[in-house]
Amino acid sequence: MYDTLIIGSGPAGMTAALYAARSNLKVGIIEQGAPGGQMNNTFEIENYPGYDNISGPELSMKMYEPLEKFKVENIYGIVQKVEVDGDIKRVITEDASYEAKTIVLATGAKYRLLGVPGEEEYTSRGVSYCAVCDGAFFRDQDLLVVGGGDSAVEEAIYLTQFAKSVTIIHRRDELRAQKIIQDRAFANDKIHFIWDSVVKEIKGDETKVSGVLVENVKTGELSEHAFGGIFIYVGMNPASHMVSDLGITDENGWVITDTDMTTSVPGVFAIGDVRQKDLRQIATAVGEGAIAGQGVYHYITEHY
Repeated sequence: MYDTLIIGSGPAGMTAALYAARSNLKVGIIEQGAPGGQMNNTFEIENYPGYDNISGPELSMKMYEPLEKFKVENIYGIVQKVEVDGDIKRVITEDASYEAKTIVLATGAKYRLLGVPGEEEYTSRGVSYCAVCDGAFFRDQDLLVVGGGDSAVEEAIYLTQFAKSVTIIHRRDELRAQKIIQDRAFANDKIHFIWDSVVKEIKGDETKVSGVLVENVKTGELSEHAFGGIFIYVGMNPASHMVSDLGITDENGWVITDTDMTTSVPGVFAIGDVRQKDLRQIATAVGEGAIAGQGVYHYITEHY
């Protein structure tokens, strides 16, 4: 029996674990990958206090190191479901079941798919959702980035160190990314833009991507463009399927909490990108983790 089980080891989950463990609680983190979550896919982080510039994997390890000191238990598992039976919370993975007095959901969000023909077929054969992971495989090629937010533009800039050229396609006539990021993209001679347009189909041969079919959303005009790689950044979907039966999500799957990170189910907290909120940043995740870690301690002292 754990005092708390934290599902997910991104910045929110690791911070919650640290605060709970410092309160002398028995803490376990269930994760199916390396500590850090989406941070590991970020080449440069420039907006986290205390660092002018740090890589995602490096910051992940700096956050993880203190957890070993406080004996936080790492559990590998792919969580299938969370059950609540009175005061007992049960986390069920593909091959085990764990019980805890409290649960902290720090499961984050996953990349949203375009849902167009060819996307699934050419994933890992020219279609990618992680420039940091795959960019080096596309040296001296013409690449396409789909999206107009921070992630899309940042990754387009990152890809220019490998690519011959990078084209950003966006359904609007202006980007949604922060102004400072936009300015860097506009100043980069390798970056080009296709405005007011969407990808309708991803094309290729038997082995790899060759290009895309594009539709102008204002005129309906179709055109084909050749690219050696396609990187997709069109938003995120919450990883909340394991709590779909608890009644704590909105219609889109985002977990609803109050400012104390508590859900409508006593003893179940949610933090980080899986929450229903506007800003999803490392700094906000860390703050929410601290609140939840303390909240777990107060909940246990009041109920046990």
